Amino acid sequence: MDNLIRQDLYDILYGCTILGTGGGGDLKEGIHLIDKALDAGKEFNLINLEELPDDALIVCPYMCGSISPLTKEEEKKYANLPRIKEEPGFRAYKVMEEYIGKKFYGVISSELGGENTALAFYVAALSGNYIVDADPAGRSVPELQHSTFFINRLPINPMVVANEFGDVVIVKDVVDDFRAEILVRSMAVVSKNNVAVVDHLASGKDLKKAVIPGAISYALKIGRAYRKAKKKNNDLALEIAKAGNGYMLFRGRVKDFQWEDKDGFTLGNTYIEGEGDYFGSEYKIWFKNENIIAWRDRKIDVTVPDLICMICDDKKEPLTNPNYEIGMRVSVIGLPAPKEWRTNEGLKVFGPRHFGYDIEYIPIEKCFKELDK
Repeated sequence: MDNLIRQDLYDILYGCTILGTGGGGDLKEGIHLIDKALDAGKEFNLINLEELPDDALIVCPYMCGSISPLTKEEEKKYANLPRIKEEPGFRAYKVMEEYIGKKFYGVISSELGGENTALAFYVAALSGNYIVDADPAGRSVPELQHSTFFINRLPINPMVVANEFGDVVIVKDVVDDFRAEILVRSMAVVSKNNVAVVDHLASGKDLKKAVIPGAISYALKIGRAYRKAKKKNNDLALEIAKAGNGYMLFRGRVKDFQWEDKDGFTLGNTYIEGEGDYFGSEYKIWFKNENIIAWRDRKIDVTVPDLICMICDDKKEPLTNPNYEIGMRVSVIGLPAPKEWRTNEGLKVFGPRHFGYDIEYIPIEKCFKELDK
């Protein structure tokens, strides 16, 4: 068990934002939650997956919805509704404990993302419980069924869904994870595009068979590489790619971008005009909350489940969708997906064909020469 200090936590969240491939929530909100818990004297205790007792009860708290800002007109719809004082994620956690009638041992993050991972950490700290060093994604993902929970048939129900207005729904039974996605997303659409969810109640014994071990430690490794490179004024993207056994995909300036909020998702395209070694080339990334598919000069470059990560070279910060500016200097990094996503079951639920593209997945390392280690 490791007691995480503030610097560890910040490194983890920066690593999660990079690995979030454009999604995973707002890093600033994530840091706010961490600071809030630390300032209240709470501790963050990380436990190795293998250290979990078999009878330990673990749940998964996270936020679900679109990642784009609301318009002023949309904001008006919620102006007269009350707001609860506590974080909806913590409210959902407490309701789940009440519903089950048992105390939980710890939490596991639903994905690696600047806000979603922080929420899981925050809930664990406030409840005095452990954070499991694992997750079911190894990156950020747009839909509820995009998880190794689903691949390994760990039930998503019961579920608790809560919003900032105090609405709480307990989903006792649900057909499957695809149906759960529809139900939760529907509540998000009428809740400022954001709801908290607690689901995947599991014993330590069952959890060990259903998730990606060491995911939080991996985010910490990436976050530390980012921080050290930034401090030394080294090439951020190159150092991150090395730390993640990945590849430099592209560098240039944002030429254009478009996005829309649709059915609880942020959908869009980012266009980058090459500079330096990439001068004369163009890059396009299509995202559904997260970066899903990239093209270089209209030819497929990288697809899910491999990671397409973005760094703003002007601000030296990781980029999330759709927070671009025309002319912004960016670097694109490709990282290999966890092996769990590269199985037939993984590709069926989280390969390019799931998103409507008739494209064969080719592992990133077969397309690019590995960077010198």
